[in-house]
Amino acid sequence: MTETPQSVYDFTVNNIMGLPKSLADYRGKVLLIVNTASKCGFTPQFAGLEELYKKYKDRGLVIMGFPCNQFAEQDPGSNEEILNFCQVNYGVSFPMFDKVDVNGKDAHPLFEYIKKEAPGALGLTAVKWNFTKFLIDRDGKVVQRFAPNSEPASIAPDIEALL
Repeated sequence: MTETPQSVYDFTVNNIMGLPKSLADYRGKVLLIVNTASKCGFTPQFAGLEELYKKYKDRGLVIMGFPCNQFAEQDPGSNEEILNFCQVNYGVSFPMFDKVDVNGKDAHPLFEYIKKEAPGALGLTAVKWNFTKFLIDRDGKVVQRFAPNSEPASIAPDIEALL
């Protein structure tokens, strides 16, 4: 990408099957982008994320899970293993995407963008841990970052305000 992105819609990511997916396909939706991990203390949040998705998907919410193995190697499996784990253990039906880095020189450009648009505590941009959540409005603008320990249910009022 050579031009400065104006919204998350300017990015293409790979779905968990490795196929390219333009985020422009989600134009007009409210997005919750989450870096996930299968072997983390926060992994049970998959259940809460799925609950949010089921509750609000018909009103325009899309939750997007991006597995990440950067934090204590808590998602070492293949994309297929990760998807199977999420579906079998938590009934995940929201879209899952290719495993990515969220920090460092190999960080996915989408995460570089959303981190800058919604810095964390003290203005730091780095993602601190698994299950950091980024709320995106219907115009593709990053509205808010939520810490890993923010339970999905606690985000519901912020999601409702955008729906």
